[in-house]
Amino acid sequence: EVQLVESGGGLVQPGGSLLLSCAASGFDFSLYVMSWFRQAPGKDVELVSGITGGGGGTYYADSVAGRFTISRDNAKNTLYLQLNSLKTEDTATYSCKKARNQYISARSDNPTDFLVSGQGTQVTVSS
Repeated sequence: EVQLVESGGGLVQPGGSLLLSCAASGFDFSLYVMSWFRQAPGKDVELVSGITGGGGGTYYADSVAGRFTISRDNAKNTLYLQLNSLKTEDTATYSCKKARNQYISARSDNPTDFLVSGQGTQVTVSS
């Protein structure tokens, strides 16, 4: 069974940092693009960042480029998202998603390209 379990969210002040993790199991992790999406209350799901299976290619939404860093450790079947210089508008539930197949681009923001998602971890940025 394919499973994704996120952790690392929390309450942080503006300008602070968090490290999100996504532990994957049940599939060959290194073969698939993995992405972080987020959803704020009352807003649509938004692609935050994606990374290729080998980790050599990454994509960031304009809103987080230069502040967030995506990475993966294929030996540990774990995806990460380092969040720095957090802003109040980064407040959302963050979820990791597995691409539906091996041909999905790390830039894809189409929810139908991702068949598996974790339960999400809440990030709240507030003073």
